[in-house]
Amino acid sequence: MKITLSKLSTKNLATLSQRIISNSNSGNFPVISDHPLFAEFKTIYADYDAVYTKQIYSGKGVDVAGADKERDNAFRILKNYLNGYRKMTSLANYQFAEDLFQIFKVHGLDTDKESYSTQTAQMIKLIETLDKTENIQKLASLNLITAFNDMKSKQDLFEDLFAEQAAANAGLRQMKSASVIRRDLEKILKSLLNLITAMKDIQEWKLLYADINELVKAAKG
Repeated sequence: MKITLSKLSTKNLATLSQRIISNSNSGNFPVISDHPLFAEFKTIYADYDAVYTKQIYSGKGVDVAGADKERDNAFRILKNYLNGYRKMTSLANYQFAEDLFQIFKVHGLDTDKESYSTQTAQMIKLIETLDKTENIQKLASLNLITAFNDMKSKQDLFEDLFAEQAAANAGLRQMKSASVIRRDLEKILKSLLNLITAMKDIQEWKLLYADINELVKAAKG
């Protein structure tokens, strides 16, 4: 039962391992299903399976980008409304719109074009300022409390998703690399196949050897 495991593709090595585990766990081969070498093989394969198809990043980037777009829109809607309202000096409370627009100006009218981290820092400060009692009253007078709360909720959602992405990416970077785990898997699988080959003339091992040998032949293509 000879096979050069290093020549197998990532997928084919995984497939061979899965089939050997399934076959050995079928209940027909207690000589191997309870063997400590087989138990270790299953453990290492589980680690390999967890990482061999993983992406470099968590895959949460699309959700984060979507949340950023939503908070950008909420920011622009409120900013643009205030900018337009303050110019209509014939309207009641136009001065409130002017005051609130100046707050946006202080914290950055182009905040929505900044990097994630810079925008988040500026949005937090902007929201803190707008949340002050005198500014809440001005927003209420302009019927903008709902719009302000929408901007806050979109900012909160972005922060939550960004934190999840950061945690997930950190976790992926800390995982043992697939190449290292593959070497471990190849080593223990080779030992397992050598064991089965060495025991092939023992009655309890004959059928197991025959079955595994067929799996190995299929893997070699």
